[in-house]
Amino acid sequence: MRFIDYFHKGMARDPDRAFLVDDQTTLSFREVDEVTARIAAGLQQFESIGHCAVYSPNDSMAFACVLGAVRAGSTWIAVNVRNSVEWNVSFLRKAACDVLFYHSSLAQEAEAILSQVDGIRLAICIDEEPATATAQHISLSTLKALRSGPPREVPDDPDRVVMLASTGGTTGEPKAVQHSERVWQTVIGTFWTCCPIGAPPVHLAVGPMTHGAGGLALMMMCGGTTNVILRKADPVAIMETIQRHRVTHMYLPPTLIYALLDHPEVSRYDFSSLKYLVVSASPIAPDKLREALDVFGDALCQAYGQAEAPMFLTFLSNQDLRGAVVEAGNELPRRFASCGRPTINTLVEVMNEAGELLPTGEKGEIVARGNMIFAGYFNDRKATEEVSHFGWHHTGDIGYRDDEGFYYIVDRKKDMIITGGFNVFSAEVENVIHGHPCVLECAVVGVPDAKWGEAVKAVVQLKSGQSASAEEIIAMVKAKLGGVYAPKSVEFWPQLPRSSNNKVLKAEVRRRFWAGTSRAVG
Repeated sequence: MRFIDYFHKGMARDPDRAFLVDDQTTLSFREVDEVTARIAAGLQQFESIGHCAVYSPNDSMAFACVLGAVRAGSTWIAVNVRNSVEWNVSFLRKAACDVLFYHSSLAQEAEAILSQVDGIRLAICIDEEPATATAQHISLSTLKALRSGPPREVPDDPDRVVMLASTGGTTGEPKAVQHSERVWQTVIGTFWTCCPIGAPPVHLAVGPMTHGAGGLALMMMCGGTTNVILRKADPVAIMETIQRHRVTHMYLPPTLIYALLDHPEVSRYDFSSLKYLVVSASPIAPDKLREALDVFGDALCQAYGQAEAPMFLTFLSNQDLRGAVVEAGNELPRRFASCGRPTINTLVEVMNEAGELLPTGEKGEIVARGNMIFAGYFNDRKATEEVSHFGWHHTGDIGYRDDEGFYYIVDRKKDMIITGGFNVFSAEVENVIHGHPCVLECAVVGVPDAKWGEAVKAVVQLKSGQSASAEEIIAMVKAKLGGVYAPKSVEFWPQLPRSSNNKVLKAEVRRRFWAGTSRAVG
């Protein structure tokens, strides 16, 4: 099946059901079908429509442009507006961008991109006429009027690349991750296996449509889903929207879960409509997951994936969580630190440096294979080969498997701290610190130390109006994990640095302590 076929499956359920809803627009499936047909037909008037980027905040018409571009036979470049212009320029060059759709609120940034990315031959303003219209710089209305007939059908080719996703958005050189029709077929089928529901869902898209929220919307469209789109991730707006629209499905990263849990009025809102609240993007602290289960109830679940294997490599269901609570009694269940079991369409293992698969309980790199794995980095064979040793995709995450088949991530491979010859997995220390009632978030890194080579350091952001001491943080970790894992020092920062997707930037935290040294290891 083609990517666009999943949209048409959803439309067949009820063409007049709302598909896209934002603060200004409501578009039915039928209306989006007509818009995407016009966009696709317009794009097909040009000789080459290879790679199309949609540069916009969360917006109904921008989402329609994504579907229109793919329907035309183009590859969608998922470019995040929260990244810097400089970073997006680098990514669009890497992704060989031909066409740039952009929202008028980003006209200045779009002009900067157009002046620096030579390959872009056509610019299209989504919501109004461009300031200076030319044959190569037009409005969406003009594009839709270029051809009156239906678009040409794109052949059903499972190897056709329909999306280029980025590997990051903070530092370093971006890589363009290729998602084929086959990858999307697999992840869509996996989603519905993990999160079945009968009635047409209502999905709340909060994060950027280029990432988890948009991905979930695309996975769900075959079910006749209504997507309610928020432009900003404001805790009150999120809670009010869930209650008002009776939202059934939502993805949130841990940072936004923490923000909702920390809001003083969270208990005022009605979350009973939620069927699936998928936590993903990075590991969530077990104590916070337990707290969220009490607030959001049986909707809570967790998925693990990455750009190269979208979102559902493993899945931790609510049944897994509730069952663990019953077994553990008053103790925090170990399973709350798990990212779940492998999903139906993936093989997941733990591997050592020699390429040997490790037995239960041993820590190594998490590796995977199956049709959900990406089709390689665009124009970067070397980087593709680097993550594909021994016939498996290497995630870069260090973890282990327990005797029930649940997987646990203990660190990123590059974030492991070596102190006095011992390996300390920073994520395990962070999980303990997150259990402190006054801690909002933290980052644990290795810092230069004359005696130990690297010393464990915790940088903590406290909840508003709360206080804690370094001594109690250190004692808490020592009691749970032992002296080797206990931070040698703790700093309290008013705000931890974050990425455009609201992830804590541990690399930036670490870099501040290694500035001026000849190397970045102990």
